[in-house]
Amino acid sequence: MPTARESLLDAAGAAVESRPWRRVRMVEVAATAGVSRQTLYNEFGGKEGLGAALTAHRTALLLDGFAAQLARRRSLDGAADWILATARADRVVRAALTGCQCAGAPPTGAPPARLIAELRDRAVRALPHASPTDCESAIRLAVSHLIAP
Repeated sequence: MPTARESLLDAAGAAVESRPWRRVRMVEVAATAGVSRQTLYNEFGGKEGLGAALTAHRTALLLDGFAAQLARRRSLDGAADWILATARADRVVRAALTGCQCAGAPPTGAPPARLIAELRDRAVRALPHASPTDCESAIRLAVSHLIAP
């Protein structure tokens, strides 16, 4: 059974996929998660805290999924394609990778360069034959397709 925190993150994620973050209401997130609004505020402090936690959660899933793709495919090309597909399907991930709040996601807080550097470092660890420059270039190329397909 999911914890209240997990249920709230799932509910916030579903809400932000159906409407812009600025239109997501805390009372609706709490109701969807099956908890009180006070529980939501106790867990996250407010909408800003919920948005930050949602972004952190979704980017952690992105990083773990990317590492799994690298391990399975043993190819940077396939893993970069996976990043692109994942970000196209998830406005929170898209905003974290591009820094563009126009997607209707919560404010990311961290610059996209930090996330891209972490993706690059994971690629370098998983593919020792690939240079850091090649890994970062492939990731940035994938991200560029989010901005200008």
